[in-house]
Amino acid sequence: MKNLQHAERSKMPRRDFLRTLGATAAGIALSSKGLAGAAWAGDGKARQKGIATVRGAFLYPSTESLRKAGYYSWPGAGFDAEGHQKEYGRRIEKIARKLGMRISMDDKPLHDGASVTRFINEVKERPPDGLLLIPFKKSDWASIVRIVKEVRVPAVLFVTTGILLNPHINQLYRQPGVYLICSLDNFDALEQGMRMIKTARRMKEGRIISLAGNAHRKTMVEKLGTEVRVLPRARFAEEFNRTEITAKVRDIARAYLKNAKKVVEPSEADIVDAAKTYVACKRILEAEEGDAIMMDCLGAIRDRQFPPPCMGFMSLRDEGIAAGCQNDLDATLSMMLVQYLFDRPGFQQNSSSETERNHYFGAHCTCASKLKGTSEPPEPYILRNHAESGIGVAPQVLWRAGQEVTMADYLAGKTPQMIIYSGKVVRCYNTPPAGGCRTNVEMTINEVADVCDVKGMHQTIFYGNYAGQLRAFCQLYGITVVT
Repeated sequence: MKNLQHAERSKMPRRDFLRTLGATAAGIALSSKGLAGAAWAGDGKARQKGIATVRGAFLYPSTESLRKAGYYSWPGAGFDAEGHQKEYGRRIEKIARKLGMRISMDDKPLHDGASVTRFINEVKERPPDGLLLIPFKKSDWASIVRIVKEVRVPAVLFVTTGILLNPHINQLYRQPGVYLICSLDNFDALEQGMRMIKTARRMKEGRIISLAGNAHRKTMVEKLGTEVRVLPRARFAEEFNRTEITAKVRDIARAYLKNAKKVVEPSEADIVDAAKTYVACKRILEAEEGDAIMMDCLGAIRDRQFPPPCMGFMSLRDEGIAAGCQNDLDATLSMMLVQYLFDRPGFQQNSSSETERNHYFGAHCTCASKLKGTSEPPEPYILRNHAESGIGVAPQVLWRAGQEVTMADYLAGKTPQMIIYSGKVVRCYNTPPAGGCRTNVEMTINEVADVCDVKGMHQTIFYGNYAGQLRAFCQLYGITVVT
C-alpha cells in the first residue's frame, strides 16, 4: 500500500505523549534483553543448529623423560608441563561453557610420530570446526607445523612466552588458516580465537532475510556459507499493515520516547508506527527463522509503501540482530560478523570526509544505541524524522567523543576481502546546520594519511579498537585484508 494509514499527527509535549500512550501500561526500557521479551513473544520453533566443535591437543614429552635425559631446552627444566596442562584444561573448559562450544582436548599429550599421525587421521576422519594446539616444548613445534599442513582445518595455536624462537613463530604467524598466539597465559586471546571459530560456524548456519523486489528465491554467500532468503518487499508492507496498535506496541513507543533525550520532528502517530516496524521485523524473522534482516527500505520510503523502519532496525541491532539498510548484503554480513565476534552492534553508514581536519565523516538514519554492547547501557539519542524524506522516525545517536572505534566492510565473493580501519570519535553534528543523515560521526583514521583514500561505502563502524582481532580472523579464514 502506498498510502499509509496514520492516526492524527498532533504535536504534543513529551509528558502528555507518554500519558496518551497509556498510563496504566507498564513502561519498558530498552534493557539488556532488548524489546523481544516484552514486546514480542513468538512461539515458532527455531531451526536446529549445531554446536561449534574444536579438537585440541597438548604437545610435549613427559617431564620425567626429560629429567632422565638431563636437558629440557625451552621453556626450561623448571617448567611443569603436566601441571600446566591441568590448569589450562580447567580454563579451556570454562571458555567452552561461556561460549557454548565443545572443545575436546586429548587427555594424553602428543609427542612421538605415531601419536601425531593418529591425531591427524582422527581429525581427517571427523573434521571439527577448528583446532586448538598447545605446545609446551620447542622441539614439538615441528609436529604442529605438520598437523597444520596435513589437516587444513582452521587452527588456533596457543604458545606461552619463552617456548618458541622467532624462526619458529615466523613459520606460521602469517599463515592463512592459522591464528598464532604467543603470549604469557593470555586466555583472553585464546577465548577470542575460540569465538572466531564459533563465529564461522554461526555464519555458515546463518540465514539473512532479504526484503526486496517481487520474487522468492534463495542464494548462498560464497566462503561464509550464509543463506540469503529473498522475499518480496511487499511482505513487510503486509506485515506492517496487519500489525495492530496493541498495548505491546504502545509499550515500545513509550520506551522509545522515555529513553530519548528529546523529540524534534516526529508526532505520536509517527512513533507508534516506528514501534510497529519493529514488531513487523520480528514477526518476519521468526516466521522465516532468520538470524538477520535486510531491506530495500529506501525504495519503499520513496514509494510511501511503509514508514521508515529506522527505529525498528535500531532495536534489532540493540538486541544483537544485524539489520541492513538498502538491502546491502556486504553491510549486513559485516554487522553479523562484528556482532558475533565482539558483541558490538555495527553502524552501517555513508562514507564522506571532513577535508580541512582530515577526518572521516559517516552518516545514516539508523544506528544501534547500545554501542558499548548489547548488555550495556545505551548511548543517548534524539528522535528525528528520516532526513532525506522528512517522514517517520529516525534515531540521532550521540557517539562518545574520544571513543576508539573500528571500521569493517566484508566484501563477499569467491575471493572475499575485508576493509579494516581504526580511529577515534571526534564529534557528532546536528542536522542542520550539517547535512546528511541523522546519526553521524566524525572520526580519525589511523591507517591512511589522507581520509579521502578510505575505501568502501556502507562500512560498519563500531566501538572499540578491534582491528588486530579482525585481521586475525581474516587470516584464519583466508579473507584478504584491505586498507
